Amino acid sequence: MNDPTQEPHFLQDPYPAHAAVRSISPVRPASGGRPGYLVTGYAEAREALGDARLSKDTAAFFAGKGSRRRLHPAVAHTMLAGDPPQHTRLRTLVTKAFTTGAVARLRPFIARVTDELLDRWPADGTADFVAGLAVPLPVIVICELLGVPQADRPDVQRWSAQLFAAGEPDVVDAASHAMADYMTALIATKGRDPGSSLLDRLIAARDGADHLSEAELVSLAVLLLVAGHETTTNALGNALLALLQHPAALDCLRAKPDDIPAALDELLRFDSAVSTATFRFTTEAVELGGTEIPAGVPVQVALGAANRDPARFPAPDRLDLDRNATAHLAFGHGIHRCVGAPLAKAEVEIALRAVLTRFPGLRLAVPADRLEWRHTRLVRGLTSLPVLIG
Repeated sequence: MNDPTQEPHFLQDPYPAHAAVRSISPVRPASGGRPGYLVTGYAEAREALGDARLSKDTAAFFAGKGSRRRLHPAVAHTMLAGDPPQHTRLRTLVTKAFTTGAVARLRPFIARVTDELLDRWPADGTADFVAGLAVPLPVIVICELLGVPQADRPDVQRWSAQLFAAGEPDVVDAASHAMADYMTALIATKGRDPGSSLLDRLIAARDGADHLSEAELVSLAVLLLVAGHETTTNALGNALLALLQHPAALDCLRAKPDDIPAALDELLRFDSAVSTATFRFTTEAVELGGTEIPAGVPVQVALGAANRDPARFPAPDRLDLDRNATAHLAFGHGIHRCVGAPLAKAEVEIALRAVLTRFPGLRLAVPADRLEWRHTRLVRGLTSLPVLIG
C-alpha cells in the first residue's frame, strides 16, 4: 500500500494515516525514504520510551557517519540527546524549577500576563489566538523564569520557531547558532552581574560542586528556552481548536470553568502537541510489538498516534472530557518525560479559563479545514487560529 503518512493532507489530520499504519502493525519499518522503524501503538510506544536499549545519544549514533549539517553543538547535543548518567545529572539540576510547588508560585504571574495579553484583544471582531496568546504567553513565562531581558524575547521566539523549520536545514542550522551565541553572551553577562533567575542558579551550579561545564550550561539554557514554550504554544492552540469543534464540551467548560484542570489530560491526548518523540536508536536487537528491530537503527515513536490507539483509549477519535486520560503520552514517558509538564499544564489551564470566561461567544472565524498547520512532523501546532469575538 502507499504510505498514508506521506499524503499531502497528513499535516492537516494525521490520525487516519496513523490508524491505517497501526492496523498493519503497531511497529513497522518506516517508509517514504525514512530510515528505521515507526511505532504507532500505545503499549509499544510506552515500552519503547522506557527501554534503556533505545538510546538517545545522538553523538554516538552519528559519529563517523559524516553530515553536511552545521547545527550548533548546544542544540545538537542537549539533555534530550543523552543517556544516564549524564542525563540524570543534568535533569536533576533543572527538575526543582518545575515542581508542583515551584509552578504554584508562578501561577499569579502567568494569570497576570494572560490578562494583559487578552486586554489587547478587540471587544468584538476577529483575533488570532495563536499570535495573541498561545505564542507570547509561554515565551514571556519561560523568559521570565530564565531571566531573558524583555527586549530580547522577540528574537528568542523567532529563533525557536526557525529550529522547527522542516525542509529548511540551512534555516535550522543558522537559528541554532543564533540561539546558542545569544545564550553564551547572556550567561557571560549574568556571570558578571548575578540575579535570582533559574539561569543564574544554573550558572552557580557550573561554578559550584556540580561541575556543570560551559557547554552543558549553554545547552541546558537553549533547551529550556525552546522546550519551555514550543510545546505549550502548540498545546494551547490544539486544545482551543478541539473545544471549538466540539460545542458540547466547550459549553460544559464555559459553564464550569473549574472543570478545566480535569479536562486537560483528555485535551492533551486528543491532539498531542508533540507528534513524534525525539531521536532514539537501538543499541542492540530489540523485539517490540512482535517485531524484531535490529541493532543500530532509529526508532520513531509517534506519540500522537499512540494517544489515538483504540486498544488503550476506546473511541479515541472522540473528545470525551469524562475520560480518564491521565496515562496519555503527550509529554512522553520514563526518564525523558517532559520536565516542564507541570508548568505547561498550568499555562494551558490558566489561559483556557481566561479565554472561555472573558469571551463566552468565542468561535472559529474560518472553517477548520482552512487552518494551516506547521510544516513539521516533530511537533503539531497551528500557525494561526482566527477566532470571532462577541
